[in-house]
Amino acid sequence: MLLFKAFSALLSYPSEDMRQALSEIADIVRAAPLLDSPRRDDLLALIDELGDGDLLAVEERYVDLFDRGRALSLHLFEHLLGESRDRGEAMVELKQLYEKAGFELTARELPDYLPVVLEYLSCRDVAEARDMLADCGQILGTIGRSLVARRSRYAAVLQALLVIAGESPIEVDKVPPVKERMEALDREWAEQPAFGSPASADPATGAPAA
Repeated sequence: MLLFKAFSALLSYPSEDMRQALSEIADIVRAAPLLDSPRRDDLLALIDELGDGDLLAVEERYVDLFDRGRALSLHLFEHLLGESRDRGEAMVELKQLYEKAGFELTARELPDYLPVVLEYLSCRDVAEARDMLADCGQILGTIGRSLVARRSRYAAVLQALLVIAGESPIEVDKVPPVKERMEALDREWAEQPAFGSPASADPATGAPAA
């Protein structure tokens, strides 16, 4: 489904190509039957924000959110398994699932990176997508609440995914913007960044840039 491809683009590291596609992404969001009005409006507000201003500022905002530590890592198994041996085994199993469906990763992509998961779901039917998102519901909720606490418009994507999975959306009014507490949590998680140095890590893989 094109909607999941749109979600993947919105959660990926911003680029000029992505910004040029925002009008098309907005059309997909407006036409998506899986979205209710509040989710659609919030996603369109995110799209407006991503298209506004200098690309460098959009890139910096993305890095500040997703590449400064583990609390908002878009690598799903990071939240569930950390650095345990089980994480490697889960990666292999997920990669095999992709391969069985004919979905191939590039050499630099990790299978649990949320934009990659969403790209895979864009090739599957709605029932399978819902089941997979429901399996990830706790992790999606964790990331979503952290984004809501920061009052980030990126929360719109996580909220939409939760609703599609059959979960209740996060009640924004019940998640206070406790910036100081969230920064303390980030510092605790960021004793070692999730995947290498934020300044040199590839956003899709966490591997050092060449």
